[in-house]
Amino acid sequence: MAKVRILTDRVANQIAAGEVIERPAAVVKELVENALDAGATRVEVEFRHGGRSLMRIEDNGHGMGRDDALLALERHATSKLTEATDLDRLASYGFRGEALPSIASVSRFLMQTREAESDTGTEVLVNGGKLVHVRECGRPVGTRMEVTHLFNSVPARRKFLKTDQTEAAHIVHCVRLYALACPGTAFTLIEDGRVVFRSPECATLEERIAEIFGRQTAEALVPLAAEEPGMRLRGLIGKPGIGRSTRHEMIVFVNARPVDSRTLNYALIESYHESLPKGRYPLAFVFFECDPAAVDVNVHPAKREVRFRSEPQVRSFVIRSVLQRLREMGETGMRKPETGDGDKAGDRKPETGDRNAVQATEFGVRGSEFGVGGQAVGPSTGAGSANPVEPIRKTDLPALAARALPGSGTPVSGFRSPFLSPGANPQPAIRDPQLSAAPAWRFVGVAHGNYALFETAAGLVLLDRRAAHERVWFERLREQFRAGAVPSQRLLLPLPVELDAIASALLLDRLAFLNAHGFEIAEFGRNFFRIEAVPAWMEPADAEPFLRDLLGAFRDGSVPDRNTELAREELARRAAAKAVRLPDSVGETELRALVAQLFATRTPLTSPGGRPTYIELNHGELARRFQK
Repeated sequence: MAKVRILTDRVANQIAAGEVIERPAAVVKELVENALDAGATRVEVEFRHGGRSLMRIEDNGHGMGRDDALLALERHATSKLTEATDLDRLASYGFRGEALPSIASVSRFLMQTREAESDTGTEVLVNGGKLVHVRECGRPVGTRMEVTHLFNSVPARRKFLKTDQTEAAHIVHCVRLYALACPGTAFTLIEDGRVVFRSPECATLEERIAEIFGRQTAEALVPLAAEEPGMRLRGLIGKPGIGRSTRHEMIVFVNARPVDSRTLNYALIESYHESLPKGRYPLAFVFFECDPAAVDVNVHPAKREVRFRSEPQVRSFVIRSVLQRLREMGETGMRKPETGDGDKAGDRKPETGDRNAVQATEFGVRGSEFGVGGQAVGPSTGAGSANPVEPIRKTDLPALAARALPGSGTPVSGFRSPFLSPGANPQPAIRDPQLSAAPAWRFVGVAHGNYALFETAAGLVLLDRRAAHERVWFERLREQFRAGAVPSQRLLLPLPVELDAIASALLLDRLAFLNAHGFEIAEFGRNFFRIEAVPAWMEPADAEPFLRDLLGAFRDGSVPDRNTELAREELARRAAAKAVRLPDSVGETELRALVAQLFATRTPLTSPGGRPTYIELNHGELARRFQK
């Protein structure tokens, strides 16, 4: 049995580095925090190859003398604390004193620093935790730190790093967070010799957000300011109806420290409960300030999380403040619906008043790709009609399905999609209706606009129109994706899209995948792209929100990266939900055709999301409900 022994300082530092230094962005985070704690008004960050080969952080802070520079490389050496009670008065970013020794133990670490009282600076070189030399050097007041060959001494850690593009995106995002936290500090970020952004000192947070996240994002924000005894909330929040599919643009700061706080995040989400649909997240850049004694910043090794002494009080304050601001915007008429992001796209009314266009929309976005043939259906064929109603039988299925399928030779008269190019005619991905089990259903009517009621020999059937359409669209699109024959339409005016650094890196990694599935997206500068073509099933106005949501799904891992088949299936699932458009009024002919198509699919019982497409109430269930 092994004997107990004390680890050497080098091994202990490398183990500590596993908690503090997860990736190159963590190195940048720790060193930028040190620069800001030193009172820097100018911070320059440079990195190469995603931070693997070089990370340089230079500032004009107060610097250090020789003795302090050497002492800073010892474990738990800090100028921020002397007693544990100092945590209750903490006003700095760093305080543990683990960052520099941890970084120096897993890299080649060079530090040059000079304080104002000294005529010369001090240079310290550490390689893999071993001190190489300490000597004088010439430099201006401030500190320069270079980290090269990260994780060379621990190759196993290096293998877990992502691609250079992904690691670079995390570094850019990290620097931007601290640039937001300190608008009064000038930041410069250089990647592989190219300036990513150079942000001078900004007078307001609005200016810094516009520089970092773009004018499109800044224009969607409104100021927020609220104060109660012991607490203060300020920043910028999104207008009602404008949201994102992920929380990546919902950024919170506690006492100017960027953190991931569940209390504040959930408070923001709950505040937008009536302003955004379920599954959407608000835009928010919120600064929460309170007494340092009321928040514990020492609950996470990398200081990413905090814990409040009175979380219910903080939560209720944030909710009250945000709700009040949202009400003020509603009263002043500032509310704007988000195109393609608010209510489900399928719940919007068709813009055209053409009856045939409404019928065509019932079965898809484009009349030319999923039109309903035959004569227009008037009110006499709907619910409550005096005309005899025939049940849907197996012999009717081929004709019914053909009315709504491409290539049937019966296009909708007077309706032609302006978005499809000539000849674009996506083929259905459903089986021959003659091979399907035919339901002998008799149409009764439509309830609440979305549920079709049918009478059967066994009882009653309620059909969810949206779920049924999604199933039909999903199987069609999945087959198109597999065949590599996705019809698309070039846009007359390309749509510009401005993304943040991480979303931009994700998109660049997946451009080939998206362009092979109906899109045509081209890079148009740093973090700028142009959507030049969209799939035939998509409205051009929905392209940008859909792309942002899809990138958020890639970032969260809900769309697989390595398995192309699973990625296609998830893309088809999301596309099917976006492609469906449901008009307010619908007739019997359209619903009978929908049932025909549904039972021609491979899985007619559920939608792509797993919801049932219809439910059946048999005679026994009806008798039980009426207590017979």
